[in-house]
Amino acid sequence: MTIRPINVLIVDDSAVVRQVLTAVLDADPGIHVQGVASDPIYAMRRMNDDWPDVVVLDVEMPRMDGITFLKKLMAVHPTPVVICSTLTQKGAETTMQAMAAGAVDFVTKPASGLKSFLEEDSGHIVRAVKAAAAGDMRRMAAITNAAPLVLPRQQRATEAASHEPSRDSAMPVTTDRLVAIGTSTGGTQALEVVLTALPRVAPGIVIVQHMPEKFTAAFASRLNERCRSEVLEAKDGDRVLPGRVLIAPGGKHMSIQRDGAQYRVRVVDGPPVNRHKPSVDVLFRSVADCAGSNALGVIMTGMGDDGARGLKLMRDAGAHTVGQDEATCVVYGMPAEAVRHGAVETEVPLQSIPGMIERFASNSLGIRSGSAR
Repeated sequence: MTIRPINVLIVDDSAVVRQVLTAVLDADPGIHVQGVASDPIYAMRRMNDDWPDVVVLDVEMPRMDGITFLKKLMAVHPTPVVICSTLTQKGAETTMQAMAAGAVDFVTKPASGLKSFLEEDSGHIVRAVKAAAAGDMRRMAAITNAAPLVLPRQQRATEAASHEPSRDSAMPVTTDRLVAIGTSTGGTQALEVVLTALPRVAPGIVIVQHMPEKFTAAFASRLNERCRSEVLEAKDGDRVLPGRVLIAPGGKHMSIQRDGAQYRVRVVDGPPVNRHKPSVDVLFRSVADCAGSNALGVIMTGMGDDGARGLKLMRDAGAHTVGQDEATCVVYGMPAEAVRHGAVETEVPLQSIPGMIERFASNSLGIRSGSAR
């Protein structure tokens, strides 16, 4: 039986990028570039004649910017989109807006040396397109619209001061408990759903989201504006505190170390693990080693098997472990592998994960071993 290749439309105003991406993607037998477009207006005409499986989309283009086009696309006909963005701080923020609007994945694109970069990074580009094609866009659209509205940070801080204790007063109660989360494709939207639903003083949370260097800072900043907790790109030596979320920086591994009765993160360079840096397995293994039953491990939407073995080590060390269920995953890859390895105690829908974290914080989780399907 012949498997139909993934049909891709490339939308980019750079002729060099269109040419190189076409060559890179067409070189894979599982992918077919069905067309290219220099801007979204022309792309719409092409798509009306032959709708693609995946769109590879630039952000800054003439006549219509990529984010506006993405929003129109998701409103009319949700389609897997991979963003191809320049690697600048402004570009990173723009890309985060695109991910929030429904893009599945993105490929970093430097301001110079485009041809050699795209050729050298061809494996990443191919994997991104295949991961996007595997995504369920109905679930992506649901996740994109699921994050609750939250107050601006200054207003939230004023409101919190009158209703909740300060972080310092809450710290002795919860500083020895932490939550470790790993995710990949579809994870930027899923994390926003989870983190915006948590109270301000939630347990300390450490996260690995597969992202390249520079983009994690913009992602953390975006979440910091939307969440009650403080969200930061992790730096080596940062404390894991109640009300604080630390996101592993792209291009570095993050692990946990015990510091007396407290936890700190280690952020170091090193070779990729499971083809990723940061790697979920690196984080989960360290949590198993130094936190044991004081930790909750959560594995969410993503392609591949990163995190499955580390989560099993966490479970063996006495930690509670949770997997996002298939019905709410954009790509049910990482959670499925974790279930297959016996790493997941229970599977729950995305919208139930914040409640699991709050119950863990109050010592009332009540997970029964072996309840994963």
